[in-house]
Amino acid sequence: MRNAKAKQWRLDDDLFERVGAFLAANALPPEPPYYAFAYRVVSTPDSDLAKTVARLTENRVRLSRHDIEALGSSIPVAAPAPAHVDHRAEQLVAETQAQVDGFASMMRAMQDETRGFGRDLAESAAAFSASPQLAGLDEVTQITSAMIARIRDAEARLAHATQEADSLRTKLAEAHDTARRDPLTGLPNRRAFDEAFASRGDTAGPHCLAVCDVDRFKRINDEFGHGVGDRVLNAIARLLLEECAPHLVVRHGGEEFAVLISGVDLAGATALLDNARAVTAAKRFRTRDNQAALGQVTFSAGVTAIKPGEPQDQAFARADRLLYAAKADGRDRIHAA
Repeated sequence: MRNAKAKQWRLDDDLFERVGAFLAANALPPEPPYYAFAYRVVSTPDSDLAKTVARLTENRVRLSRHDIEALGSSIPVAAPAPAHVDHRAEQLVAETQAQVDGFASMMRAMQDETRGFGRDLAESAAAFSASPQLAGLDEVTQITSAMIARIRDAEARLAHATQEADSLRTKLAEAHDTARRDPLTGLPNRRAFDEAFASRGDTAGPHCLAVCDVDRFKRINDEFGHGVGDRVLNAIARLLLEECAPHLVVRHGGEEFAVLISGVDLAGATALLDNARAVTAAKRFRTRDNQAALGQVTFSAGVTAIKPGEPQDQAFARADRLLYAAKADGRDRIHAA
């Protein structure tokens, strides 16, 4: 009996290793549908399924997706990847995040369900061994002790796996946030703006869009250098963030910023941006090194009301035209429509 138990334990120990080897040998991804199929094959080596797979993979032939589906397993079709590389990477991060979240939740649920099982078994085994009616059953005691040791080891491994899953989930969340954050100003970037615009229906309307551009920014870079130019962009970013709170302010690219305004009509949005413009124009910027005056730094903006169901490119193009009309009209002003 003890030998049979030991043999079973050895089989359990290497089962997951054999599943991994099966996936690797057939160049199959370690995704849930493929993993479930591999487990069915490896865990029942004498089954009709395992024998069929053995015939199909003779002479190192690999299983195809069609083979696996013909054997009764359903493999979901992956969504086509978007053409833009950044969007493809974004989709991959999102899918991985969802998978890790699910795995971490499953691991934590398993840990909650099994917590204390080893302790309870040890207490039962102690009472079992102390029973005078069962004295002398050394083999049963040894098997029970081995089971307790294995359960405690499994609990430790499960706790470690749960910690690893939680750590990975945190790192993926950080990566997800970093991919939507401008590294210079710390503001959300164009990708974050695209997502917010697409989901604006989740917040109360009306919705307005402002596109802002720092006036004569090339002069600052040419006269004082790109380091000073970067500090000016950071200062403008902070001003817009403070004066336009709680609305979404993003660095859309270069010296251009965008503000997605929710729950405010066009007149209110225009007043909000004009106040931010006035605060910026009133500041006196100087270089950090020698306190040399940069001269007045201003921005112009185009503000427009987003129509219900309007595509982003149409609303943005209209705000952009208003922005350049403001620049053509003398800069340091807001045009709205």
